[in-house]
Amino acid sequence: MIALFMFVVVLILLLIGIPVAFVFGTVSIVFAFLIPELGFEVFEVLPFRIFGIMSNTTLMAVPLFIAMGLVLEKSKMAERLLISMSALFRDVRGGLAVSVVLVGAMLAASTGIVSASVVMMSVIALPLMLKAGYDKGLASGTVAASGTLGQIIPPSIILIILGDVMSVSVGDLFKGAVLPGLVLVGLYLAYILTVSYLKPEVAPVAKDIQDVSAKEIILSIVPPLLLMVAVLGSIFAGIASPTESAAFGVVGALVLSVLNNSLSFSMVKYASLETVKLSGMIFMILIGATAFSLVFNELGGSDLILEFFAHDIANVWVFIGVAMLSIFILGFFIDFIEISFIIVPILVPVMAAFGIDPIWFAVLIALNLQASFLTPPFGLSLFFLKGAAGDTIKTLEIYKGIIPFIFLQLLALGLVVLFPDLVFAFL
Repeated sequence: MIALFMFVVVLILLLIGIPVAFVFGTVSIVFAFLIPELGFEVFEVLPFRIFGIMSNTTLMAVPLFIAMGLVLEKSKMAERLLISMSALFRDVRGGLAVSVVLVGAMLAASTGIVSASVVMMSVIALPLMLKAGYDKGLASGTVAASGTLGQIIPPSIILIILGDVMSVSVGDLFKGAVLPGLVLVGLYLAYILTVSYLKPEVAPVAKDIQDVSAKEIILSIVPPLLLMVAVLGSIFAGIASPTESAAFGVVGALVLSVLNNSLSFSMVKYASLETVKLSGMIFMILIGATAFSLVFNELGGSDLILEFFAHDIANVWVFIGVAMLSIFILGFFIDFIEISFIIVPILVPVMAAFGIDPIWFAVLIALNLQASFLTPPFGLSLFFLKGAAGDTIKTLEIYKGIIPFIFLQLLALGLVVLFPDLVFAFL
């Protein structure tokens, strides 16, 4: 019970807004100090755990993929891609929204960084959609939801983190997430086209989109596709590890920036500094979570949860339902990284006791965590969108527009639960 109380204290402090790494570390130290049978001896193995984290070759892919995404963000690739896609679908009702979803999927497969995708499309696509007469709710919902596709479509940072936390192959996770990601894209497109057909006034045909030549379309679409195929294809074919492919992706992103005449010292400096900031945040949280898990497990927290699910309830579907519902609800209030480092390690022993396939379960978690970017009041994509859009869209209109896409994500999650072969198709 002390372990569960410790867990509740951590959640409360996170909801208050105290930085995550400090919450983990401070709570761990305080409980170790207050409980005589623990003492600070529990942290004797912490340096070895930290050394293991720092020397983990799988986690090395995280800063590399972040750097790749940041370089592509500044290379003007997204802007050219969106303009070309908009021109291709300008005669289709709802075509602008369709182009935003497709560009979001391509950016997800090229960068994997949600914040960059949402901000770029908020700045570039949102004004075009509003000028064309799109409903503000549909426009903002499409931009926010499309930007979060980087959570499930490889190379996804969350899949790399889950691979490490759950001790499964990141390459297999990438393969397993491909089809569920495409299913989610298909659901988005089906919803947009259906709404556009039933309510033509919410998504009119955008006739005033500028003409783009076939050559310009090819030059804007083919390079990111080639980079995507090179990075993911080398992983799927077994030619390179995710870390090696990430390094190749950084080189490829730099080459694309040279071709787009956007490579400069200031751009490289920006990408380098932001990579250090984002990577440092993730690894600090991981170190704090390691300290938390040492104390939590020593207090018997994991054993208590394992006993409850595996023996008291002893029903695999109840466990899956409770796990998914818990992650979904927590996603309203705390970030996906915290959930990955707090909740997932607690669920892993129960998952193993039930004999659940870890790849399938990890993809379910990733799909579920994607919704955390969209669920108010603390959905990060909503903040990114509102910050970029300014006063052109009200917060209430954003919340209204995102609700259908949250239900679509839950539908995709349900489909993966009912049809596990969606995950195993490429394995």
